[in-house]
Amino acid sequence: MLGWVRGRLPRTRRGWRRLVRGSVLVCVLALLPATWLRLSTDDRIRTVADVPSAPVGVVFGAGLWNGEPSPYLAHRLDAAVRLYKDGRIRALLVTGDNSRRDYDEPDAMRAYLVKRGVPDRRIVSDFAGFDTWDSCSRARRVFGVHKAVLVSQGFHVRRALALCGAAGIDAYGVAVDEPHDVTWYFGGTREVVAAAKAALDAAFEPDPHFLGPRERGIEEALAERGVGAGSR
Repeated sequence: MLGWVRGRLPRTRRGWRRLVRGSVLVCVLALLPATWLRLSTDDRIRTVADVPSAPVGVVFGAGLWNGEPSPYLAHRLDAAVRLYKDGRIRALLVTGDNSRRDYDEPDAMRAYLVKRGVPDRRIVSDFAGFDTWDSCSRARRVFGVHKAVLVSQGFHVRRALALCGAAGIDAYGVAVDEPHDVTWYFGGTREVVAAAKAALDAAFEPDPHFLGPRERGIEEALAERGVGAGSR
C-alpha cells in the first residue's frame, strides 16, 4: 500500500508545486458555494426580536427523537411560538419528512406548537418537505407563500434563505442560537457540502420530489379572524 502511495506522489519540486496548486484550487472551488450563501444572505438574518413582520413563518424539520421533536427542532419551534405570540407572523407552515408511516415530522411539530399556545387553525403542514429546496419550492408553488420568516439554526438558515429567494419568496431568517456542541459542528461542516447542492438547485430550480396540487391551507389560515396573539 505504501509503495503504491509513494508511486503516486510527485518526485520533483515542480510536481509538488502542481499538486499544491491543484489542491488549493479544489479547496477554493469547494468553498465558493458557501461563500455565495454567506454574501447573499448576510443582510437577511435577524433575531426573534427584530425580524420584520411577515404573514407566514416557515419552520424546517430537524429530526424526531422517539416521535418528539429533537432538541434542535424544539428550539426552532420555540422561536416560532414567540414570533406568533409577538404578532410578527400570523400563520405557520411546518415542513418536514413524512416519507414513512412511522415517521411524521410535520404532525409532531404541529402538536408541539399547539401545546404551547399556537391555535391549530393557524398551522399548516407540508408533509413532503424532504429537503430544503423541496420545502422552499413547495411553500411557493403549492402553498402560495410570497413573504415569510424562516426559522432554523444559524448554520442552516442561510441556505434556506438563498433557496427560498430562488423559489420566489421574499424572506428573512431567524437564526436560533445553539451551544457549539458536536451536533452544531457537524451541522456546520455538512452545510459546506450542502451549499454546492443549494447552488445547483438555485440555478436550475428542479421540481421537488413531490409537487402535488395547489393547497389553500395558508390562505385559509391567514383569512381566519380572531382576537389574541398573532391576529392582526
